[in-house]
Amino acid sequence: MTFTQIAMPIFDKVIIDYHLKDDIDQPLNNPYQKGTIEAYLYTKCWIDTVQWHLEDIIRDPHIEPVYALQLKRRIDKSNQDRTDLVEMIDSYFLTLYNGIKPLPDATINTESPAWAVDRLSILALKIYHMKEQVERDDADAAHKAACQKKLDVLNEQQKDLSTAIDQLIADIEAGKKYMKVYKQMKMYNDPSTNPILYGQK
Repeated sequence: MTFTQIAMPIFDKVIIDYHLKDDIDQPLNNPYQKGTIEAYLYTKCWIDTVQWHLEDIIRDPHIEPVYALQLKRRIDKSNQDRTDLVEMIDSYFLTLYNGIKPLPDATINTESPAWAVDRLSILALKIYHMKEQVERDDADAAHKAACQKKLDVLNEQQKDLSTAIDQLIADIEAGKKYMKVYKQMKMYNDPSTNPILYGQK
C-alpha cells in the first residue's frame, strides 16, 4: 500500500466525521493512536476542515466586526497549527528515511513530502465541497454543469498529485531524492520579529 492510499481514506473520514455535526466548535476526536502517522494525518485534515468553514463564515458581508476579528485570530492560530503539523509529518519522514544514503546524483525536490501531503488534504476538501455544489437541489443546471467540470479537474489533480507524492517517497527510499526541510519561520506570529508587536513593549 502506498502512502497516499493510507492518507486519502483518512482525509475522507475526517471530512465525513466533521460534517456529522458541521460545527466549527466541535472537539477533535482522533480515532488513531497518538504519535502515529495516521493520527498526524487525521489531525492535519481536521485543522484544514475546520479552517475551511471558518473561511466561509468570515466572508459573510453582514458579519459583526468584533466576531470577524475573533475569527481572524482563530484562522491565524489555525494556520500556525497547520504549519506545525506539516513539520511534524516531515519529521516522521526524516526519521523513517534517516538510514537511507542518497546516491551521488540524488536531487532535492521543490517541496518536502509533507507540504505535498498538505495540498492533498486541501484537495480532498475541495472535492467534497465541489461535489456538494454539483448535487445542490436549489442550483440551476448551468451551475451544476460548471461545478461538474471543476470537479472533474479536481479529481484528475488528486490522481496526479497522489502519483507524484508516491513517486517522491519511492525516490527518497531509493536514494534518488533527498529531504531537506526548512522551518517556515513566520515572522508575523513571532513577537520578537513583528514590528507591530515588539514596538508595543
